[in-house]
Amino acid sequence: MSVPYLRVENLTVRLRSSDGVVRAVNDLSFSVARGRTLGIVGESGSGKTVTGLAVMGLHDARRSEVGGRILVDGVDLQALPESQRRRLRGGDLAMIFQDPLSALHPYYTVGRQITEAHRVHQPGVGRAAARRHAIDLLGRVGIPQPQRRVDQYPHEFSGGMRQRAMIAMALVNNPKVLIADEPTTALDVTVQAQILDLLADLQREYQSAIIMITHDLGVVRQVAHDVLVMYGGRAVEQGSAAQVLGDPQHPYTWGLLASVPSLHGRVTDDLVPIPGNPPSLVHLPAGCAFHPRCRFADRTGGASRERVPELLPSGEAGHLAACHLPAADRRAARTETGVSA
Repeated sequence: MSVPYLRVENLTVRLRSSDGVVRAVNDLSFSVARGRTLGIVGESGSGKTVTGLAVMGLHDARRSEVGGRILVDGVDLQALPESQRRRLRGGDLAMIFQDPLSALHPYYTVGRQITEAHRVHQPGVGRAAARRHAIDLLGRVGIPQPQRRVDQYPHEFSGGMRQRAMIAMALVNNPKVLIADEPTTALDVTVQAQILDLLADLQREYQSAIIMITHDLGVVRQVAHDVLVMYGGRAVEQGSAAQVLGDPQHPYTWGLLASVPSLHGRVTDDLVPIPGNPPSLVHLPAGCAFHPRCRFADRTGGASRERVPELLPSGEAGHLAACHLPAADRRAARTETGVSA
């Protein structure tokens, strides 16, 4: 079995806001080996992006508290001084941000931003070589006429092109850990396929560990080896992609799968949305955070409203779920949702 290159243990993130303390991530643990992709899925507000920013060390220490351990190749990033963490960011650790407009500097050309990121972490590389590398990357991520576009500013790019330019910047140093936060959201399906193929090529060539943060289960099914489902800042299900997508054990995962159209379904079948809204991370419900939206909460003898469920083995080895619904009752309950095994 592959040895995890990135290991996150009992991660907790608290963010101070005008409304109170946001319990964004609660006791989260996962690992990713080099050459493998972990898909982190969940609705907006589940803690996915906050988790990625915590791994990168990008939370403002004045307004946040990050607990737990984040180990990269056995080194605890939490114990490193900021100067060392800064050297890792953009080099061994890279992140594709969800909003390219705020991530790219408006005053500098796209090419300058890519070449600067390359030369900071590769001191022996000259300007001409860095520029050639930037042009090559812009072409690989699907930007037309990269020789001309390299000298343009972010405002001269469309939204989809800015997204691709940011992906090129993240890939410029062939990172060992790449966190991709909704990397294909603004792209059409053709370019989305190109980007996913590019990430797969990078992974094969450099054995990168990739965390794919997304709400798109189609992307997860296509690229992920392992899947982590988050809700209310916690992991509610975890396992291989085959386990989580093929034999889901948590009602929230059933809801996510039931709300996605299927090529094998009937045209007349309706999509089944999850009722209600995600919880406030300032005022999380007592017990299981999903219980106000769960149609099976009344089958747990009141446990769903009283106790936070533990993430425990469920089904095959390595498959974990945090649910008070007895394992023996889950298959029948899942059948009621229309999600097959």
